[in-house]
Amino acid sequence: MKPPLPDIEKPPACCRGGLFSSILPLALFGLLCLAWPRVVRGDIFAVQWAWVPSLELDLAFRLDGLGLLFGLIITMTGFFVSVYASSYMAGQPQLGRFFFYLHGFMLAMLGIVVSDNLLLLFIFWEATTVLSFLLIGFDHESTDARESARQALLVTGGGGLFLLAGILLLKTCGAGMTMSLLASTGDLIRTHALYPAIFICILVGAMTKSAQVPFHFWLPGAMTAPTPISAFLHAATMVKAGIYLLMRFHPVLGGTSLWMGTLVVVGGATALWGAIQALAPCDLKRVLAYTTLMALGILTLFLGGQTVLSLTAAATFLMVHALYKAALFLAVGSIDHQTGTRDLDHLGGLLKQMPLTALAVAAATMSMAGFPLFFGFIGKEIMYEGALAEKMFPVFATGATLVSNALMTAVAAIILITPFLKKASQEMQPVQEAPWTMRLGPAVMGILGIIFGIMPEWVSENLIQPAVFSFHPEREDIRLAFFHGIKLPLVLSIFTLALGSLIYRYRILLRHGIQTGIDRLLITTPGLYRSGLDMFLKTAGRFTGTMQNGSLHFYFFVIIAVMTVLAGGSRLPHMLNIPVVPEISGPLAAMGLFAFILASTLVVVIAKQRLSAIGGLGGVGAGVALTFLVFGAPDLALTQLLVETLTLIFVSLVLLRLPPMGEAKKRSRSRTVRDACLSLGAGLVVASLLIGVVQTPLDRSLTAFFENHAYIAAHGRNIVTVILVDFRSLDTLGEICVVVLAAWAAATLIRKKEVR
Repeated sequence: MKPPLPDIEKPPACCRGGLFSSILPLALFGLLCLAWPRVVRGDIFAVQWAWVPSLELDLAFRLDGLGLLFGLIITMTGFFVSVYASSYMAGQPQLGRFFFYLHGFMLAMLGIVVSDNLLLLFIFWEATTVLSFLLIGFDHESTDARESARQALLVTGGGGLFLLAGILLLKTCGAGMTMSLLASTGDLIRTHALYPAIFICILVGAMTKSAQVPFHFWLPGAMTAPTPISAFLHAATMVKAGIYLLMRFHPVLGGTSLWMGTLVVVGGATALWGAIQALAPCDLKRVLAYTTLMALGILTLFLGGQTVLSLTAAATFLMVHALYKAALFLAVGSIDHQTGTRDLDHLGGLLKQMPLTALAVAAATMSMAGFPLFFGFIGKEIMYEGALAEKMFPVFATGATLVSNALMTAVAAIILITPFLKKASQEMQPVQEAPWTMRLGPAVMGILGIIFGIMPEWVSENLIQPAVFSFHPEREDIRLAFFHGIKLPLVLSIFTLALGSLIYRYRILLRHGIQTGIDRLLITTPGLYRSGLDMFLKTAGRFTGTMQNGSLHFYFFVIIAVMTVLAGGSRLPHMLNIPVVPEISGPLAAMGLFAFILASTLVVVIAKQRLSAIGGLGGVGAGVALTFLVFGAPDLALTQLLVETLTLIFVSLVLLRLPPMGEAKKRSRSRTVRDACLSLGAGLVVASLLIGVVQTPLDRSLTAFFENHAYIAAHGRNIVTVILVDFRSLDTLGEICVVVLAAWAAATLIRKKEVR
């Protein structure tokens, strides 16, 4: 049976290189565990080295409770994904490249969560964008993979530019580049006139990375990547980068109506959209992708709150989602690996054939649905407590959370019941259990979901509380408990399970309605993206066709016009002060040379034969060289004369091979007038610049340095020669190479008899 979205061919065996590569995330996880007890006690690990002091860019790293929580999730998931991929990707010819990209992405994510410098964070942020592009498009021969990779790159890369703009605006407001010090400037930034612009830039950066509406469409498309990549990038790491950014900036930008209202509405809309869409696909990976949208929306919604309960709900659900979603992605990959499909319409009866995978999926889906004794139940109750405690939009937040969780309960039932408990179709062939390397990750993360659900107090004290204290100014007690009494959150949790069961019962009808109704009623953002991209490419093509039209005259016109406008705009007040009849002074020889240069220029302009024009150009160059000689610069005069002579020879050899000027099409009068106006304008701008240079006091400090050190340091009496050969020898060598290459290319073109 052909799978709907195949990853790779079934690998023959486990790859030892993949197992060996898993040592890196395991070692990093061990290092974080060594620092864990001290971070829980309130200690912070920080190091800093100067990198580019002029830009305030330092290699500054800081590990606190929030960085520890994300770091543990990243490295633990990275380890299990590496072990999993050693079997799943075995036989892949580009396996080394795969693990290089995977672990490079893991290190970039770690760099984001421990960076204490905003510019350094941005560098790692963009590194994750580039590496995720390479990972999503790993199967570069697939058109879908290439398109999905490009889509993710454009969306998240564009968001990264907004993030950079927000960082620069923060600097403009008086905030430094050190993230740990930003919290102390929160009041200053929130009352600044640039606060709305800063908030929008930071929010867009976070929304694009964490796939919030309307930037959510790239995430389901990224499921074309192999399953280990999907599990790592889009379940536990990359998509959480935006959530991490919102957490870090919460004490700086949070607390305002703009922050709370926007995050609650955007997060709620994303959660509802993702949860509803999760019912429609038959591809298990796309189902999980939409549930990831739901989870990211819930996290964003609660980060819009201000109470400790809301922020605790966000941190708790962050862990809940990382555990069950990575486990489910890996388990779905195992199903696809063993059966050759992940289509729900063709799966069934796998409980007897893959019992260990079924147990892992059961543990993960129970946590996803929020059943008692599972960590998801703790997360669901704290979510309802946080939503009810908020003053802004408590009804909307509670309603969005309730509906989303109910839909997730139904989706969890679909993921568990359909592949394992539904009767197998006649097309299904007998399969075997996946290798132990592919079962390890889902099993351990499923077990952790049970352990954390049984002992929530330990999780609260050692993981959640240090993380929340890192980005919330008020250190209130945070306590997770299995049973808080019969209160409204417990009632809502029970109602969620009941509503989820009802949705599961009518899932077929709802799936049909979603598949046929939404696309007809709504203008989808993927359609807007494609239309916008097509319009951009067409505009770029037209612009390129206009600007790169093959006309050398047009290129020169544009270059000189841009120079005239930009330089002339800054010099316009000074140009108005240039006297109509300037004062003439200087040697009589210089006056004569000026008249000679002017006459040579006139010859070039009015010449009807190329030989006459070439002669006029030679006269201009010779006049300039003699001017240097009159004013006491014989070395510059000699250099100018040699350059002009060589240039004149090359120009003659090229121009004389062109058709006679009389055979060329005559220029229109309007074009002649336009060129004349531009020439006069450019000349006026250059004259103004030269007058400004002459009127500016001359700084002779550099001259004095060369005068004092030319003979002593370089043993040369000719200062110009010493500068060229000793003080800037590498620069001179580069110029010589350029001249040689240009001459070589020109000689090749001259010898070429036919231009194609």
